[in-house]
Amino acid sequence: MKEKRKQKVLFLCTGNSARSQMAEALLRHKAGDSYDVFSAGTHPEGVDERTVEALTKFGIATQDLTSKSIATFEDQVFDFVITLCDKANSECRSYPNAGKQLAWDFADPKERSGSNPFSVTLSELNNRLSMFLLVEEKQKNTKDEGIEELTDNNPQPDDFDPISFYKSLTDDIRLKTLMLAHYHGELCVCELMEAMDEDSQPKVSRNLAVLKKAKVIIDRKHGKWVFYKINPEIPLWAKSVIAQTTENNIALINEELQRLAQMQNRPNKANFCD
Repeated sequence: MKEKRKQKVLFLCTGNSARSQMAEALLRHKAGDSYDVFSAGTHPEGVDERTVEALTKFGIATQDLTSKSIATFEDQVFDFVITLCDKANSECRSYPNAGKQLAWDFADPKERSGSNPFSVTLSELNNRLSMFLLVEEKQKNTKDEGIEELTDNNPQPDDFDPISFYKSLTDDIRLKTLMLAHYHGELCVCELMEAMDEDSQPKVSRNLAVLKKAKVIIDRKHGKWVFYKINPEIPLWAKSVIAQTTENNIALINEELQRLAQMQNRPNKANFCD
């Protein structure tokens, strides 16, 4: 039986020090029996040691990673050429001898803020490559061991609708409810009313009902109180949307957080263990 030809993939970035190295190592790890994978840079800088550390932490081989110039692959034919930053895309917008050219854009982990930027970038690339394999209909033919620490351990429920999720974010009260719940964990209607300086309980309750119908939040009753929190069963990508929105727009709820901090007679959740 004739052996199936591996498809060739070239990842391009500016320095070939982080993103393209991660993508090369990841795709080789996930689907090396179906793809020959390479990476290069328009202005190679050498492999960043933090790239190696992030990959090693998740059990991905790094011994073959070297920083290379795009000129190394001159005249070679690739089934896929994938740029990972806007600069590389603008410099190599039409790569010669590319079957398909895809333009992805990921933040440079050397410049992004927050904790563990290289691990975050690795996780983002892992998710995108999983989608790539699925779209290209290769995953069914690939023995993908995956990366346990990077995979979504909270798979999307069959009845979780992304359209309903995004629609639920389009109201000021609903969005701020999710942001406050992300920060505090659990809040009751009276706390939300106080935080948002809202006099109408029915108005707040109607918006909570929309979030609940979309399965974005869940509630629990304790005595006379009903508490709301972000549904722990929603998929990781939806949790990430809420988290990123909150953490990067904290000024949007500064006043709400201050009013909540000054609220008197708040329900004591210390005794609520459910």
